[in-house]
Amino acid sequence: MSQLDRYAVIGQPIAHSKSPFIHAAFARAAGDKLSYEALEVMPAALAETLKQLHAEPYLGINVTLPHKTAVAGLCESISERAERAGAVNTLTRTDSGWAGDNTDGAGFLADLDRLGIALEGKTVLLLGAGGAARGLIAPLLSRQPKELAISNRNPWKPEELAERFKPLGNIVPRTHLALKGDSYDLIINATSAGHAGAIPRLPGQLLAAGGAAYDLSYGSAHAPFAAWAKLQGAAVIADGLGMLVAQAAEAFALWRGSKPDVDPVLVSLREPELAGCGETHRQPPKPVHPNRIGQD
Repeated sequence: MSQLDRYAVIGQPIAHSKSPFIHAAFARAAGDKLSYEALEVMPAALAETLKQLHAEPYLGINVTLPHKTAVAGLCESISERAERAGAVNTLTRTDSGWAGDNTDGAGFLADLDRLGIALEGKTVLLLGAGGAARGLIAPLLSRQPKELAISNRNPWKPEELAERFKPLGNIVPRTHLALKGDSYDLIINATSAGHAGAIPRLPGQLLAAGGAAYDLSYGSAHAPFAAWAKLQGAAVIADGLGMLVAQAAEAFALWRGSKPDVDPVLVSLREPELAGCGETHRQPPKPVHPNRIGQD
C-alpha cells in the first residue's frame, strides 16, 4: 500500500486546532487520501523539528502561534505577501527545504466577499498592530478603502506600520482613545483581548450606521467583541471562523492544486459535535542525531 501524503499544523499550544478537521473535510470533498496532524512544537525546537518533518517527508505544514514570525527566517524562500506581512503560515516542501507563504490575507478577503462586505471607498478601522493585524494591511488596501485607520494602545506601532505601508494607500495611525469622534464602516478586531474576556478600551460610538464588525477570534474569545458590536448597532457581526477556513482553503490549493469549497466545512464547524471528529494530535518526532534523521 502506498504511503499517504503527509501534512501537519505546528504550534504551541495546538490541542485546540481545527485545522485537522478542516483539511480532512477538504480531502474528502476532493477525493484525496492524505494524513494531516496537529503537532505541538515548542519554540526552542522549531528549527530542528522543521528539518525532521522535511526528512520524513511531510509535503506541507501550516504554522500557527507562536511560530509565524520565527518560521519565516527558517525558509529557503518566502513569497512577496509573506515578506510584506512579516509572517509565514504555510510551508510547502521543496527538495532542499521549505517555501514559505502567507494565506491569511487572501482568506480574510475571501470571507469578506462571502459576507458581502465591500471595502472600496469605505472607512476601515483595524484594532491592533501585532502580527495578526500586520498580515491584513496590504490585502485591505488592495480593495481601495477611503481610509484605513490602525489603532493600538501605544502610538509607535501604528505609526511604524503606517510608514511601512503608506505606498499602498491611505493609512492613519491612532491610539485607541484618540479615535473619539471618528466613525467607520468596518471595524476589525485583530487584538487578543477577547481571550481574556475583554475588548480594547475604546471611546463611544465608532461604528457608522449600517456598519460591520469583524473579529479575527472565534468561539468564546469572540463573545466580548460581539457584545460590543451589538451595542454599536452593527448590521453585520462576524467571527474569524470563516477566515480560518478560507485561509486553509488557500493553503490546500497551494499543496494540492485545487481550491475546495469552504461553505460545507464552515457549516460543519458550527456544529460542535461534528467539529471535534477526525482530529489527530501528537507530539513531534523526538530529537535524533543529525546523521540519523529520516532513518528511524
